[in-house]
Amino acid sequence: MVRPVKKAIFPVAGLGTRFLPATKALPKEMLTVVDKPLIQYAVEEALEAGIEDLILVTGRGKSIMEDHFDHAVELEQVLEARGKQAELTIVRDFPDPGYLTYTRQQAPLGLGHAVWCARQTIGGDAFAVLLPDDLVQAAPGALKQMVEVYNEIGGNVVAVEEVPREHTNRYGILDVAEDDGRVARAKGLVEKPDPADAPSTLSIIGRYILQPEVFDHLDKQERGAGNEIQLTDAMAATLDRVPFHGYRFDGRRFDCGTKLGFVAANVAFAAARDDLGGDIRTALADIL
Repeated sequence: MVRPVKKAIFPVAGLGTRFLPATKALPKEMLTVVDKPLIQYAVEEALEAGIEDLILVTGRGKSIMEDHFDHAVELEQVLEARGKQAELTIVRDFPDPGYLTYTRQQAPLGLGHAVWCARQTIGGDAFAVLLPDDLVQAAPGALKQMVEVYNEIGGNVVAVEEVPREHTNRYGILDVAEDDGRVARAKGLVEKPDPADAPSTLSIIGRYILQPEVFDHLDKQERGAGNEIQLTDAMAATLDRVPFHGYRFDGRRFDCGTKLGFVAANVAFAAARDDLGGDIRTALADIL
């Protein structure tokens, strides 16, 4: 029986040093693509996929994210008094009470450790993990696509895409057993392998659907690549018990953990909007 996916973890405790000085006081997840912060894109993608429990794993200086998904009473009063109903709707567009919970990752020990910090809320349920840095432009959203595939095959399912071989040392890479061009069954996983040793060029991006068995390994707190507790290692440790598949989603992924990816995402998302698409193309033609 396939466990339903109704819970999602958002690891958002990172420092965002690649975006200094912008992230000196502002969490990187609050950086905006056009007019919406990265964390909101991720939360909306999860809600579209049917997620009911949203768990943000935060750190020091991240409370602004909690404020973002709360009422801004003074702002709402001003907007209402001025008859700005459209803007009022936008600032009130956040999950219903009880959907969002927060827990702390008190030490920067890696993605696996961040996921482990949410273990009490997950319990024995299947769950999703969304990394807001990986922004996916897709309709339906990447996670909704993944849930549909997961409901057919079960197990652990991750979003994947091909990367240049010289970039395999940046990602978790699948050791592929079978591949039909849409879904690949993995017989192994390697975290950030040297390009010469990479078993494939099929990389995991920041979308996961996982079974609670991964916590059996994460509970051991074993360090892996980069001397961090790696989620990839926990997934690999369950391969003998839990089927593992990579899913090639329909959409375009932007690595907003890099400056180039972040700027490209702003252009792409602006170009896709009715109110900005024509103007942004004109502006880019003038600039370039």
